Amino acid sequence: MAVFVALGAFLMTLAGGWTAQRVTDRRHLVLGLAGGLMLGVVGLDLLPEALHAASREIFGVPAALLLFVAGFLVAHLVERLLAARQAAHGGGEHDHHRAPEVGLTAAAAMVGHSAMDGVAIGAAFQVGGGMGAAVALAVIAHDFADGFNTFTITSLYGNERRKAVAMLVADALAPVVGAASTAFIAIPEWFLGGYLGLFAGVLLYLAAAEILPEAHHEHPARSTLLCTVMGVVFIWVVVGLAA
Repeated sequence: MAVFVALGAFLMTLAGGWTAQRVTDRRHLVLGLAGGLMLGVVGLDLLPEALHAASREIFGVPAALLLFVAGFLVAHLVERLLAARQAAHGGGEHDHHRAPEVGLTAAAAMVGHSAMDGVAIGAAFQVGGGMGAAVALAVIAHDFADGFNTFTITSLYGNERRKAVAMLVADALAPVVGAASTAFIAIPEWFLGGYLGLFAGVLLYLAAAEILPEAHHEHPARSTLLCTVMGVVFIWVVVGLAA
């Protein structure tokens, strides 16, 4: 049952990526919506789950929050190092913010997150059908956002369309693989919480430092801001329905 439900997440992820491709003439709105979806996922979905799973404190601070900050700093450091490397090879200022490796790394993290979604579906169905249905609803709903963000992030950093599509397909397959894996392995809760915290930090950096500034760079319109707010509200509704 878990794998069958994960196929719904597979289709929803592809739908999100397809939508991101079709609205290229409204790129600022796409980026504004993607930024809102990412902020909503971080603040309303990933961080609460991370704190619940990895609540142990290290020197007075929850381990999940320490990893959240670490994820933000790692994303910033990686981007700066890649920018410095491109500058050393004569890249322009515009290229500094378009290192393809950053986009691929971020997309790979999205794939990892989607695999964890599949694991969550499988684990929930092991608890009971009702719990499995609730978790599946949340995962399928926000996998549209995952597909949308995976394609957008990969493309934004200057990767070819075929690479963006490849990462989208990998992101769509990840929940199915994750759900199937629960029949053979069990991921420790503390590890899952730590991973979610780290990933949340990376995602917040990309949303706040890259996606949203780019969305408002050429089109600082109210419609772009509205799309960002709508993205956050959408994730809020999804989380509320699954509660």
